[in-house]
Amino acid sequence: MSVDPKTDCPIVVKGLTNAFNGFTVHDNLDLEVKRGEIIGVVGGSGTGKSVLMRSIIGLQQPVSGEIRVLGHPMDESQEEGEIDIRSRWGVLFQGGALFSTLTVGENVEVPLKQFYPELGDDLRREIAQFKVRLSGLPDDAALKYPSELSGGMRKRAGLARALALDPELLFLDEPTAGLDPIGAAAFDSLTKELQETLGLTVFLITHDLDTLYEICDRVAVIADKKVIAVGSIAELLALDHPWIQEYFNGPRGRAALTTHERGEDEAAEEAAAAQAAVDASGPDHAALDKPADREP
Repeated sequence: MSVDPKTDCPIVVKGLTNAFNGFTVHDNLDLEVKRGEIIGVVGGSGTGKSVLMRSIIGLQQPVSGEIRVLGHPMDESQEEGEIDIRSRWGVLFQGGALFSTLTVGENVEVPLKQFYPELGDDLRREIAQFKVRLSGLPDDAALKYPSELSGGMRKRAGLARALALDPELLFLDEPTAGLDPIGAAAFDSLTKELQETLGLTVFLITHDLDTLYEICDRVAVIADKKVIAVGSIAELLALDHPWIQEYFNGPRGRAALTTHERGEDEAAEEAAAAQAAVDASGPDHAALDKPADREP
């Protein structure tokens, strides 16, 4: 079946069931991801957040259910001549999952070699270098091995590899886990900037409440072996499910909300100050635009 590039929901999951050794992780799970959004996926330990992502990208074979990515049923093989669907998404696994024996640049080149073997060495290295810079790393990071990088730099290197093929979809699995607050905030800002400039749809697994408040358009909550709710945080807070209330109204949830509101207030104050400066020093555009009176 051909891919519909205009679909409003590039990821559609219906009736998904996953089980391991007789234990059911997901039971009739449904989820739709809207084009161009950053959707955060949350849930308690063992609820199968990463299993859901692996099912979507074809690394986990579900017991039953339907998954469509960019209009393509994931249980069907590629049609002859069709662009490999895997080249249209990028994945950042927990910890970066880099090849330890390859430099950062060589790691970024791996998907390029896999999907575009006809590229010359020089062009492939140039693309890899650009992706390294795009991820916020210095140029010389491309020549370093993962063991020579900090945890935050390894995550950015993994992000560079995820962006190697100019994907439409970006999957991030706990991207800020293990980072200090400053590093986590910087990674959040980078994710939002990339989503806006590259037009990405981002599927983001996280437990970081600051991330949810700062960059996620919607949040999907996994509990009771399915997605029990999807919406903005305000919409989720209106629900009376005990896990949702405990998660968002607990001490960390309240702290994240306070930080988010403080940031919004500071941004509003800066915008008001900038506008006041323009009004005080700029010309009266309204007067300039008004046509002069003409003699009859």
